[in-house]
Amino acid sequence: MLEWITMPEAWIALATLTALEIVLGIDNIIFLSILVDRLPEKQRPKARLIGLSLAMVMRLGLLASLAWLTKLTADLFMVLGQGISGRDLVLILGGLFLLVKSVLEIHHSIEDAGETHELAKPKVGGSFMGILIQIAILDMVFSLDSVITAVGMADHIEVMVIAVVIAVGFMMVFANAIGRFITEHPTLKMLALSFLVLVGTALIADGLEFHIPKGYIYFAMAFSFGVEMLNLRIRANRKKAAG
Repeated sequence: MLEWITMPEAWIALATLTALEIVLGIDNIIFLSILVDRLPEKQRPKARLIGLSLAMVMRLGLLASLAWLTKLTADLFMVLGQGISGRDLVLILGGLFLLVKSVLEIHHSIEDAGETHELAKPKVGGSFMGILIQIAILDMVFSLDSVITAVGMADHIEVMVIAVVIAVGFMMVFANAIGRFITEHPTLKMLALSFLVLVGTALIADGLEFHIPKGYIYFAMAFSFGVEMLNLRIRANRKKAAG
């Protein structure tokens, strides 16, 4: 069981997979933060912790059922000559869920801004259990993509488990800070929601066998985030100069 410890390639796979799982988990953190933002402030840390714990349980549960996971690639039915597998179905439905939820959140943010002229103060709405159910659905989508990535990169389940635990632990440490940062900067929330529209589209495309290289998506996200960071810095400098 522990023979992989003496294999250099296993440690390389562990380091690479851990880094990749953290990158894939950023989408999870962003959307979780936006969902949790609709709860009262006192409930947000608890909801983030429960949400990320659910993410870890789902990932580990999927890893423990690798035999079932590999069967997801078998076609279940055909649509216009295109085979649709269980994995494809989950990715398509998950992508549609992200698109609908992201567009609704954008709508709520704009409507709230028009009513109160205070976009920086998010409107609190939704029950604690309702938010957790949405987080659980989201975790299922991201967990499937994450675990399939792990299966494709590592040969030992122990390596996959360690990488997942480290990645989710990293997410737990920084989830509150990321959530506060997004809440304090409404333009970043809109940018994050735009990212999630992009991620949802990519998931649907992947489910339909139109594979968009993840590097293109992450480059677009990183470039847009860098531009917004410059905008925030310029805005802060202008306020300092005016004050």
